[in-house]
Amino acid sequence: MGDRPPKWLEEAEDDFAYKRADFIVNPASRSTLRRPSRYQGDLKKKPGVKLLKRLHRRMQHHQRMLAAENERSVLIVLQAMDAAGKDSTVRRVFGPLNPATCKVFSFKAPSETDLDHDYLWRIHKEVPARGELGVFNRSHYEDVLIARVANLVPDRVWKKRFDHINHFEQMLTDEGCTILKFYLHVSKDYQEERLQRRLDLPEKHWKFNPADLVERERWPAYQRAFQSVFSRTTKKHAPWFVVPSERRWYRDLVIARTVCDTLDRMNPQPPEPTFDPEAVELV
Repeated sequence: MGDRPPKWLEEAEDDFAYKRADFIVNPASRSTLRRPSRYQGDLKKKPGVKLLKRLHRRMQHHQRMLAAENERSVLIVLQAMDAAGKDSTVRRVFGPLNPATCKVFSFKAPSETDLDHDYLWRIHKEVPARGELGVFNRSHYEDVLIARVANLVPDRVWKKRFDHINHFEQMLTDEGCTILKFYLHVSKDYQEERLQRRLDLPEKHWKFNPADLVERERWPAYQRAFQSVFSRTTKKHAPWFVVPSERRWYRDLVIARTVCDTLDRMNPQPPEPTFDPEAVELV
């Protein structure tokens, strides 16, 4: 069905020793965040950057087919500690895609209107439509992370939300949305480097928020909260991937490869025409 994929789509990726199992979360593990945060395997940066361009071509092809098929969608969730690189991930991994059917939404503090509804209301509004690929920069997981660590709600409230989120994501999956969740793994020392860079460079001052220092003091509490998130919400239909992110080009490569492999398996196809193209005569 549809046109034969271009030759580059079938190229092997033997130069990148990628194994999904190296990054996917095992819900039984209690040491998920003990994985290295600075890692690149045996790959060098230059060939890695070239490979990312090839992966972008694969994503672009699948994006066109996903839009033409108009039956399923893909949701990418990005979570991380402050200064881990969520914005640059969006720009460098998903920037080359067509913005007409690749929608990015960054969740900030909820508005008064948001707070007048249930906590998933503002999330559900931004879920990608059929034929779209959506990227969440932060997400509904803030409601079991900062809500827990900063004591914004009682324990009995946020503890119930794990089940809410699992049911929500199962419903999305049942409706044709494929979910991939990525945690950008960095160390506390690396976070310090990135925050200091924002102070040192005038063009980065706008990115620095003194409140980030308060959150930084809560690092251990956030690590415990993330471990609970991984244990309670990584599912076969909505897996979590922990990506070493201190080598940013390698981070980009892992995420792009995971998305591409998922789209390969989905194999979206345009619908068959309801007419005979050879019978159409343009005048």
